[in-house]
Amino acid sequence: MLRNRLFFVLGLLVVASMILSACGAPAPAATEAPAVATEAPAVATEAPVVPTEAPITPTSYTTPHPILGDLKVRQALSYCTNKNDLIKSVYPLLSEEEQGKLVMHTFIPTSHWAYAGDENVTVYEYDPAKGAALLDEAGWTLAEGAGFRTNAAGDELALKFTTTSAAFRQTWAAIWEAQMAECGVRVVRLHAPASWWFGDTTGLARRDFELGAFAWVGQADPGGQTLYACDQIPLPENGWAGQNSMGWCNEEASKNIKLANNTLIKDERIAAYTVVQNEFTKDVPSIPLFNRTDTFASAADLAGFAPTPGQEYYMYNAGDWERPGQDTIILGFTQEPASLYTLVESAFVAVAADYFLRPGFTTSLNYDFAAVYLKALPTLESGATTNSDVEVAEGAKVVDADGNVVDLAAGVKVINAAGETVEFTGGTVTMKQLVSKFEFIDGIKWEDGEPIKAADFELSKTIACDPESGATSFITCDKTASVEFADNGYTQTWIPGVQDPLYFIPVWGLEPSHQVLADGRNLKDVPASEWATLPEVAEDPLSYGPYVLTEWVKGEKMVFAANPNWVFGAPKTPNLVIQIISAEGAEAALLGGEVDVLDSTTLVGLTQTLVDAAAAGTIKTVINASATWEHIDVNLFLR
Repeated sequence: MLRNRLFFVLGLLVVASMILSACGAPAPAATEAPAVATEAPAVATEAPVVPTEAPITPTSYTTPHPILGDLKVRQALSYCTNKNDLIKSVYPLLSEEEQGKLVMHTFIPTSHWAYAGDENVTVYEYDPAKGAALLDEAGWTLAEGAGFRTNAAGDELALKFTTTSAAFRQTWAAIWEAQMAECGVRVVRLHAPASWWFGDTTGLARRDFELGAFAWVGQADPGGQTLYACDQIPLPENGWAGQNSMGWCNEEASKNIKLANNTLIKDERIAAYTVVQNEFTKDVPSIPLFNRTDTFASAADLAGFAPTPGQEYYMYNAGDWERPGQDTIILGFTQEPASLYTLVESAFVAVAADYFLRPGFTTSLNYDFAAVYLKALPTLESGATTNSDVEVAEGAKVVDADGNVVDLAAGVKVINAAGETVEFTGGTVTMKQLVSKFEFIDGIKWEDGEPIKAADFELSKTIACDPESGATSFITCDKTASVEFADNGYTQTWIPGVQDPLYFIPVWGLEPSHQVLADGRNLKDVPASEWATLPEVAEDPLSYGPYVLTEWVKGEKMVFAANPNWVFGAPKTPNLVIQIISAEGAEAALLGGEVDVLDSTTLVGLTQTLVDAAAAGTIKTVINASATWEHIDVNLFLR
C-alpha cells in the first residue's frame, strides 16, 4: 500500500498531490502542477501545440482537438464562466465574502504560500462579451436568431462535458451549462458513475472525454508533478501512466514543476510554482473553478469525530469514535467503492473505506505532519535522515538540474553539492544524496496476529514499482537508489540529486507477504498483473488498523468489526458500518437516526435543514476550509 507516499509526494496538490475525488469531491489526492499578465493575453494566432520534443509518439494523441485545440476557444470558455455563480449554487448559505474567497485562478488556492499572485498569472474575470469576441475570432459565429454558434462549414459549437453523478456536481454543472449557452456554446452533459469516471481502465484514465470535471484532493503540499509534467501524459505507448489526462505539454512548466518538487529551499519552490501557474493560465489546459468546503454532520452525541483541515481522510482517528450506549457507528455513503485496491482505485470513498483497515502512517492535521505508526518522523534535524555529499561517476542514475531522472553523461547539467548548476564533463561530480531511516513502532500486527516484517514492506515496493500492477506513476520508484528492509521498517536511499521536500514521509507501505489465498497460492508469489482481480486484495484485504472487514454486501453495506490485534488496543466502538444510501435521502437518514455520520462526499455544504437541526441540538455539524478544488479539464488532443 503506497497510500502515504502517493498522497504526499507524487503530486496530489494542496491543492492536489493528487488522488482523484469521486465524491462530488476530491482526493486525491488529485487532483486531481507559470511574460506576466494581469489580464488575458492578446489573441493568439494559433493554438499551442505539443512541442516536437515532447515525449509523445506520432501514433497517438497528436491531433489537436478540432475545437478545444484552439487557444481562443479555451480562453473564451474561461471568460464565459461565472465562478461566483457556480459557488452560490452549491454554497448558498455562505456570505458573499466567504464565497469570494473560494474562487480559484490557478491550481493553487489564492491563500496558499505557493500561489503566484494575481499579478503573475492570467486572471479570467467573468466577461461574456470578451468570450464572445474570442469565439467570433476563432470562426465560431452566432447567426441571427440562432441559439448556438456555428463555423463556416455549418458545424455547431457543441462539446461533451463529463463529470460524476454526485448531486453537488449536477447542481453547479447545470449552472455552467447555462452560462456556456449564453455565450452560444452547446454543452452536452454526461453524468457518469464515479466507478467509470475514475476507473483504472475507463474515463479519465483513458482520456475518454472532451471536457471533464472533478476535484483534486487538497494536500499538505502542492506537489503536482504527475499532473503537469510532459512525461506524465497517459498514452497507450506508456501503459497509460501519469495523471496529466489533459495532454498538456509546456516545456517551461514541465521543467519547473519538477524543480518545485526537488528542492528543500522554499523560495526556490515558490519561484518554480510561479512559472508553472503563469504558463498554466496562459495555455488554459484546465479551468480552475473554486475551493470546496468540507461539510460533515453527525449524531449530536458522537464523540471523537474530528475532521480537521489538512487531514483529508477524517477517519484517521476512527478508533476514538463512540456514542454512549451504542456498539455500532453507521456512516452513510452515497457512493460505493469499486475496489479496495487503492494503488489503482483512486475514488475517495475507496480510500476512505480502506482507511479503517490500513490507515496512514502519519497525519497532517492543520497541515502539520506527525508520526502515528512511526516512532518519529525521520527529519534532518533528528539525524534519522542525512543529506550527504557523494561523488557520482558517469553512468550513474541521477536527477538532473531540470528534475529528470537520467544517466549521468557528458553534457548533462546537474545541481552539485554546493547548489550550483554545472555541466558534467567527465570524471566525477559531487552531489547531494538523501538517506532516510523509517522506524515503525513495535507491536504492529496483521488482523490474523502475524507481526509485520521486512518482507511486507518489500512486497509493497515490488508491487508499486511493477508496470503490470496498474499503478499510474512510478516517479518514486525511478528516484529510488536502494532500500534496505528490516522487520521494523526500512532505510530509503534516493538517487543523487533528489531533494524531495517531503523526504520524511514514508515511501513504501505494507502488504501481507505471508497471506495464503483461497486458491492456495501465497500473496507474495502472485504476479502484479493479477492483484486488481484478487478478492483478497480488492474486496477483503488484511488489516493492520482498528477494524477488519467482515462483510460486503454490494450495493448495500460494508460491515467492519474491531481488530483484536490492533497495535493501539481495542477501538472504543466495536463495530462500524458503511451504509450505501441515496443522496436524496441522506439528510433524512441522519435526522431519523438511520445513520450517524454524513461526510463531505455526500454533503455539498450546509442546508437550512442541517442548520435548524444543529440549532435544535439534534445533530452536530463541522465545516472546514478545504484545499480540495473543482475544475474542468480540457482534453487537448485526439488519438
